[in-house]
Amino acid sequence: MSNQGEAYQTENEEALESGGNQLPTLPGAVPEQDSVKIEVPEVDNKTMRPIPRISIQVFCESSETGEVFQRASEDRRLSKAHMTVQMGGVAGAVEHFGETSTPNLVIVESSANGEKLFDQLSQLARVCDPSTKVIVIGQVNDITTYRELIRQGINEYLVAPLTPLQVLEAISSLYIDPDAPPLGRNIVFTGSKGGVGSSSLAHNVAWCIADIAKEEVVIVDLDLAFGTAGLDFNQDPAQGVGDALTAPERVDEVLIDRLLVKCSERLSLFTSPGTLDREFDLAPSSFESVLDVVRKTVPYVIIDLPHIWTAWSRSVLLSADDIVIVATPDLASLRNTKNLFERIKVARPNDPSPKLVLNQVGIAKRPEIPAKDFAEAIGTEPQFVIPFDAALFGTAANNGQMLPQVDRKSHTVQLIQEISGALTGRSAPETKKTSFLSLLKGKKRSA
Repeated sequence: MSNQGEAYQTENEEALESGGNQLPTLPGAVPEQDSVKIEVPEVDNKTMRPIPRISIQVFCESSETGEVFQRASEDRRLSKAHMTVQMGGVAGAVEHFGETSTPNLVIVESSANGEKLFDQLSQLARVCDPSTKVIVIGQVNDITTYRELIRQGINEYLVAPLTPLQVLEAISSLYIDPDAPPLGRNIVFTGSKGGVGSSSLAHNVAWCIADIAKEEVVIVDLDLAFGTAGLDFNQDPAQGVGDALTAPERVDEVLIDRLLVKCSERLSLFTSPGTLDREFDLAPSSFESVLDVVRKTVPYVIIDLPHIWTAWSRSVLLSADDIVIVATPDLASLRNTKNLFERIKVARPNDPSPKLVLNQVGIAKRPEIPAKDFAEAIGTEPQFVIPFDAALFGTAANNGQMLPQVDRKSHTVQLIQEISGALTGRSAPETKKTSFLSLLKGKKRSA
């Protein structure tokens, strides 16, 4: 920014010396009817990558823009970066950086256009370090203005009003190599309470993603003391995720590959120790480091998160790309689900709501909260309602098999395939679908 800004200033001085009494006509002065608007591409929330550890300072002119940046600063993808937001616009930035060094990224808002805008940015260039990147937020939606700003050394130009996702996309595009391999998606499965079947669903969905969607998947079992991933897949490895978490500084893709257990061509396990001979009171950064490496190796990482509330479990949950909450139709599960949804909504304002799966529905003689009442209480409809099937789940668990391996035509298996399709965007093979309600009606007719 600094050198290019000086070049622009020299160009203007030469124009003045040649006899002109004002700066040359700038793109901002182009008549509105002749301007071509900047096309704003739709932001894909699913493909946006986390932003690295950088420092960002934002100087806004309007309170509306300030609120947008404040909401963006709370996004999970900015958790490693440090962003400060203040008022003052370009003038405030010039005054501030006249006495201190500039951060990695400076974002300024200006309502000016034409030569006034370029004059403001020339002043900013004088106080910016050469390595500092600059994003300008303006009011002029004109491609010519955009091109001239980029030519003068501005890294990005955005037109207000903005959304938090547009802000994140703009920052990400400056620091993420577009040719870098894509990161896998971290998908967390967690139960509203113990015993709701969250682990079983996580394992079966992962199996379906590998078997039907033909995508590589790793299951990470974070129930370190009581995890069942090894049991469910009939595996008993000597090492697993516990070894990685106790020495996160040693973790790389080579070590991860050595610790994983291959269950099929596309499905691998990162199993928990499943013993009580040691405690795992670990920092959230340990889990973050390990999961960051795992997601570099496969497109999908299914995280089986136990029903606990600690610093690390909260961090893993809130930083996930997708969240699936599994609940049962009872009062305790309803209360906990409501609390989880409210906490997640506050912490992840720019992400879609978690997917809710109502499991073990229809247990004989057990009073239940109807799905309609459950949805009304938490303000979210369950995306999937899975009927209770003791024989199917019991057989699979005892045999170390997945549900599709026991009965691929089961209605429950069809629902699990639909969950995997919703998470990957890949539809399951066409089958004749039978709703859970129609099954209940059929049972009543036969009774």
